[in-house]
Amino acid sequence: MIELRYPKLEDAKDFYEILNNIDSTYYYSTIPDSIEMESIWIEKRRYKRENNLEYNYAIIFKGKVVGGCGITIYQEYDYIGEIGYFIDRNYSGFGIATEVVKELEKIAFNTLNLVRLEIRMDPKNKASEKVAMKNNYIKEGLLSKAVEFNKNYYDNLLYAKTI
Repeated sequence: MIELRYPKLEDAKDFYEILNNIDSTYYYSTIPDSIEMESIWIEKRRYKRENNLEYNYAIIFKGKVVGGCGITIYQEYDYIGEIGYFIDRNYSGFGIATEVVKELEKIAFNTLNLVRLEIRMDPKNKASEKVAMKNNYIKEGLLSKAVEFNKNYYDNLLYAKTI
């Protein structure tokens, strides 16, 4: 149903459009100001991948870029990764995020040899919470004021899965 591949520079326009759609960005803190800024972000991800810091992917559905996802490796605990994803609002409700998490798990546990994956989300983000539960992640709790955005602090729910 979906394909994950490393982002290409030509994906910058699609990512820019998706991330600048207000419905898609409510829970996403880094919004590109331009297609050029998104291209720079894609280039930086290559460095992070080469240095085992982050693995980012374009989400392809029916031949079209419909979002992005990735695994960030915690450097202090290099056996733990955090999953993140964003989906074009026009493609929500197709089960794409649920499938993305399954694919990222295969990469994390089988290729990167991680032993723990986390999904953190705003407590109001019921769609992401549903994705975590569908993929059998365990709710570990509420992280108070765990995220800083625009000089404000926000809570996060923490879900995790281990092998």
